[in-house]
Amino acid sequence: MPASPTTVARQYPYQLVHYLRKSIAYTDNGTALEVGIVPAGALILKPASGIHVTTAFNAGTNNYIDIGTTADDDYFGTDLSGTTTTFVPLDEAVGGYLVASATRITATVGLTGTAATTGAADVVIAYIPDNDG
Repeated sequence: MPASPTTVARQYPYQLVHYLRKSIAYTDNGTALEVGIVPAGALILKPASGIHVTTAFNAGTNNYIDIGTTADDDYFGTDLSGTTTTFVPLDEAVGGYLVASATRITATVGLTGTAATTGAADVVIAYIPDNDG
């Protein structure tokens, strides 16, 4: 049985792109959900990482999702819009993210205004582990 994504970083010994995936919904508003752990030395692929909105979020004012770490909840993605069914890539200015140590990735749904009644997405973090040795 594979290790739980909440206890150790996933790393297969093969040269391939790895990923984390976590479903989120409007009912998760305000909660920092753990997506998983990326291993030390991994390179996060910004264009392939973000949120895939499957059902639009419909809160009255803001329908945002932040992607970050336990130390900085919007380190990788700040106020990613959940209002349209589409893929929204990470938006921070850094071209590639090389993590120095095993890093817990979190997603926080931020809905304000009239209470939402719909909204679902999958958080996807694609990464390449440091296994080229």
